Amino acid sequence: MASTEPDAKFITRFSFRQFNGGVIVVKALLNNLSDSLNFIFDTGSGGISLDSATCARLGIKAIPSDTTITGMGEAHKVCFVFDQTLHFPGLTVDKLNFHVSDYSALSSIYGEKIDGIIGYSFFSRYIVKVDFDSLKIEVYNPGKIKYPKEGVLLHPDINNIPMQKLLVKDARKVNFNFYFDTGAGLCFLISEAFAKDSGVLLASRRPLVTEAEGLGGKLQMNLTIIKLLQLGPYKFRSVPTYIFKDEYNVTSYPNTGGLFGNDLLRRFNFVINYPKQEIYLSPNGHFNDPFDYSYTGLSIFYIDGQIIVGDVVANSPAAAAGLEKEDILISVGNDTSNNIQQYKTLLQSPKEKIPLLINRNGKLITLWITPKIIT
Repeated sequence: MASTEPDAKFITRFSFRQFNGGVIVVKALLNNLSDSLNFIFDTGSGGISLDSATCARLGIKAIPSDTTITGMGEAHKVCFVFDQTLHFPGLTVDKLNFHVSDYSALSSIYGEKIDGIIGYSFFSRYIVKVDFDSLKIEVYNPGKIKYPKEGVLLHPDINNIPMQKLLVKDARKVNFNFYFDTGAGLCFLISEAFAKDSGVLLASRRPLVTEAEGLGGKLQMNLTIIKLLQLGPYKFRSVPTYIFKDEYNVTSYPNTGGLFGNDLLRRFNFVINYPKQEIYLSPNGHFNDPFDYSYTGLSIFYIDGQIIVGDVVANSPAAAAGLEKEDILISVGNDTSNNIQQYKTLLQSPKEKIPLLINRNGKLITLWITPKIIT
């Protein structure tokens, strides 16, 4: 019998931007306010949220609750803003209940104000196509949809956050579940518990200590590579991998071993179809882009119009260069743009000696940093 399901109906198309790590950022209007807000499109979010500073600035009153939100680095109770409306070009989404969190850390990481995160509350209502070649998003009403000819149809388990089985191979081959997380600006992340119990990592690996940034602020991780990661029929070799001491069990181990993020997923155009529990991936023009194997041990943040050095990892290239916490980064190479995302990109040059101009207590100093290659 032929299916009586109606075809998915096209609603709208709008542009997005990519931040470091392939993170997707879209603009939207909230309620009847005229300010355009920046939202991260995040399949790793089980709801939808607003930044606390944005709420204060716009005079939006949040209501306290007993709901606890767990992120990398912390767990805390959140307030809510109920029955709100988001306006995208050609699309109005109403009856949204936002939880409220402090996203000042995200704003300092990307150098632009992050006003919120769009997750399950949006994706559960629509079919969403993301095209990294054109930097466009298309939104459809749920229904029967024809996927592209070349690609693979995944059937993740979607319970607020998509969970997909991957094949991971290093010391041994392991098939395990990982979160499909477009909000993570990295390739692959595994929990220490999964790494230990699975024995997946080669004993010869010597992970480097690094500082990563999450919703809870700064946290320490280890950085290495995995010999092979396979998603459907697509194989990626020597994949940069973070190893995370998951104190709050954000990765839900032993149900999942970690997550794969948008520095890997940006190599596909994809169709996110939560109503059907499907995600369709098609390799795009970035599929063969090289991975970032650089390591500096340096974290930088955009604060009050300046790019500030955070903690410097001991025995790292940043420490060897003489960088210190609270140095102000004026330029990287010949670039004086004061653009933190551009500076991070310029520092992705392993074994290249890169000049840095810094301001330390009012004195200009030139230092040279040579990023290592992670192994």
